[in-house]
Amino acid sequence: MERSWAHLLMFLWTSRQINCSWSAMHCYRRMSRCHWHFFVRGEAEVVSSLGSCVKALGVETEQVLPVVYQPQAVFRVRAVARCTSTLQGHTEAVISTAFSPTGKYLASGSGDTTVRFWDLTTETPHHTARGHTHWVLSIAWSPDGKKLASGCKNSQICLWDPVTGTQMGKTLTGHTKWITWLCWEPLHLNPECRYLASSSKDGSIRVWDTVLGRCEKILTGHTQSVTCVKWGGDGLLYTSSQDRTVKVWRAKDGVQCRTLQGHAHWVNTLALSTDYVLRTGAFEPATATINPQDLTGSLEELKEKALQRYHKVRGSAPERLVSGSDDFTLFLWNPAEDKKPLARMTGHSALVNEVLFSPDTRLLASASFDKSIKIWDGKTGKYLMSYAWPCGICVSSGMVGRQQAAGQWQQRQHS
Repeated sequence: MERSWAHLLMFLWTSRQINCSWSAMHCYRRMSRCHWHFFVRGEAEVVSSLGSCVKALGVETEQVLPVVYQPQAVFRVRAVARCTSTLQGHTEAVISTAFSPTGKYLASGSGDTTVRFWDLTTETPHHTARGHTHWVLSIAWSPDGKKLASGCKNSQICLWDPVTGTQMGKTLTGHTKWITWLCWEPLHLNPECRYLASSSKDGSIRVWDTVLGRCEKILTGHTQSVTCVKWGGDGLLYTSSQDRTVKVWRAKDGVQCRTLQGHAHWVNTLALSTDYVLRTGAFEPATATINPQDLTGSLEELKEKALQRYHKVRGSAPERLVSGSDDFTLFLWNPAEDKKPLARMTGHSALVNEVLFSPDTRLLASASFDKSIKIWDGKTGKYLMSYAWPCGICVSSGMVGRQQAAGQWQQRQHS
């Protein structure tokens, strides 16, 4: 490389093509895979042309003029459809993943029976938690970020300390079949983040006291596997099941409030309009730094922050719930007040396996085995656009958890 550049400079000086030298440099840069910066006498950078730089320095053109070149790092902005990082460590399939409330850490559950904690700032493994004896199907961070719950196919639930990676308390047992979903009580309802709800293939929902390590309530009413459980910000529990229904429960006493019917097949997944603010608790992304810090403050301060954020996102209207089913449809509900759906959303040509609200609740995304992701209005359920996947399944979800497959997709917007 140095020899080739020396020959090029020799040609430029002997032919006295000073004004054209920058064009030659530019061509040489394009030929190289690296980006280069050039400095006359090692101090003045060549910005426009070598001739103008020599003239500005006032040096004699008949003398030997040293030009130093330095390789520069290449920073390329990659499309969001492409993989930007790979975290390696699990020896079997990764079944469940969850970001911490601050987004600083990532937890993953795998078929290798371990739970791993990752530092996303350095993209390195933090801890490997061992204790399960079967596939880790579901994981959930407490809203204060101080605990992680994981459920496995052996119907056991473990609690972990993210700081040390060690198990907290005893293993929670009681379900007779595998765990399908885990959800914590919102921070603004209980700043201690003491209670955890779990759903299972056995058709029941259990509410656990994670401090005492015992089951506080058992909610029965579904006749088949419970596929999802959500703990709402108004003190209600929402559950979906393969019995084609969605049920609403009062969390404080376990009383069933109402049953939402309309789906013609299994209900696979649920999403609350307030999911994001409930998951992040007192953490405010708008004031976060590049390297988010763990939440600090008294329990009352954290509770007040979380409550303010919740009311800001929720607004004056009650929480909205959306359900996705094997019947290819979605239903938008106002579950706290009405049994009838606000909207029935059709368009997918295969089962719906995942639904999510945007953090501001204005948009709703649904993923399906028809290899597409559809965007809907989060308030009315009106169809907006689709993202089509050329091959493979965009997001898969089922009894063994949720997996995301990477690939390149193409946007297709309909008027």
